[in-house]
Amino acid sequence: MRHALRLIVVALLAALFGLVALPGGVAGAAAPSRATGDKPVIRVGTEGVYPPFSFHDATTDDLTGYDIEVIKAVAKKAGWKLEFVETTFDAIFTALESKRIDVIANQVTLNPERKAKYGLGTTYTYSRGVIVVKTGVKGIKTLKDIKGKVAAESITTSWADVARKAGAKVQAVEGFSQAAALVEQGRADLLINDNIAALDYLNTTGSKGIEIVGNAGDEVSEQVLAFRKSDTALLAQSNKALAELKADGTLAKISEKYFKTDVSVAGGGAADLSGGRKQRSDLEVTKDAAGPMFKKLLIVTIPITAISFAIGLVLAVAAALARISGNKILSGIAQSYISIIRGTPLLVQLFIVFLGFPRIGITLSPWTSAILALSLNVGGYAAEVVRAAILSVPKGQFEAASTVGMGYWKTLRRIVFPQASRIAVPPLSNTLISLLKDTSLLAVVTLTELTRQAQFAAANSQAYLPLYLLAALYYWVVCVGLSSVQGRLETRLNRFVAT
Repeated sequence: MRHALRLIVVALLAALFGLVALPGGVAGAAAPSRATGDKPVIRVGTEGVYPPFSFHDATTDDLTGYDIEVIKAVAKKAGWKLEFVETTFDAIFTALESKRIDVIANQVTLNPERKAKYGLGTTYTYSRGVIVVKTGVKGIKTLKDIKGKVAAESITTSWADVARKAGAKVQAVEGFSQAAALVEQGRADLLINDNIAALDYLNTTGSKGIEIVGNAGDEVSEQVLAFRKSDTALLAQSNKALAELKADGTLAKISEKYFKTDVSVAGGGAADLSGGRKQRSDLEVTKDAAGPMFKKLLIVTIPITAISFAIGLVLAVAAALARISGNKILSGIAQSYISIIRGTPLLVQLFIVFLGFPRIGITLSPWTSAILALSLNVGGYAAEVVRAAILSVPKGQFEAASTVGMGYWKTLRRIVFPQASRIAVPPLSNTLISLLKDTSLLAVVTLTELTRQAQFAAANSQAYLPLYLLAALYYWVVCVGLSSVQGRLETRLNRFVAT
């Protein structure tokens, strides 16, 4: 029976690593389709939290914005079918390099470093960088004034580079709205960003807490679509489409819709965003966001939590049994697995699975990547819980089972596991609850779950407090439900305890 147990553990570990490594398994199946009918599928990377360029409509929750309409127009001319992939800007170029996306449509500023590394298209937006500070702050007007100051920026943007070169200390944020919040709260001294984004923010939120105090240099910035250097065909198709869109007036029409001027040509005039998206109260924002947030809770957060915990629990049992087995090889493998998982952050594990694996030819879908990383994480942490619970059962019960003819596996199933389960339930419930909350990190694998959906709404409104309180309420209600199930399960398992 011990031999059978070892075979089971080996099979479980082999299945786990086979999920990642086999060319014909999940890795192969998860590769995105590149064609639908006669049209190639082009995956577009964008933030979704950068109005007016890329954001979600407050009432319909549809992805929209200037950049979104431009890339849709390009796709229509080029004969592409688009698939939008939303992620943070700081992860967007890594996603491009790892072939998670094919093009970035998110106000990518043309600069020599990017031109050398990526395939950059023709310019479709001309704008200026501006310096934004808390209203009433004195002493900051130009780039010369920001040396030693704290600038809130997305760290991989060209604006962050401008701030660094001017001597500012960059504080990392995920988007413009977060940067504006830090400046308004006095947690950062300034932010540098596109003048159009700043004007849209002031117009939409009605904020009086920040103000534009000057230009970030005299240069006009140019924004382009970004492709991989090797995708010369896509780049050529994009450039041809943009030339046609400029010639037939489509690009100017899109620009006029958002900015009341043509920002697609140099010197097209100052953008005017007054009368654009309406200001809304916090109550209206929260009411509109409640439905989409609840939907993401039901269709993304809870299913991924449930699947990952189930797989992770199997891994935990296998690792625990391997650790307490007499086989040094199995025990060593299990100890190494547990040590690696417990010694590295979950966020790093997500990055490795989603963005690192494609570099070695393993491309998993966002859902598969999320479930794999979370399952491995749960397995590593829960293994010690399961091991401790098994060891808490007196050894005498193994001996008693042996005297009545029970084999090792049957003893585990009929005697040990029922008693160990009662001891393991409380800490495993904590692991499950932690897992539920850990799904808030899944934006890095381009999944839109509950927290990311709240960020979409916050980017449009600055209503951080009510939106994140609503997200907290959703998480809390689910956690209360899980705690209730835990109590019932403990009561049920009490029947295995001798009185």
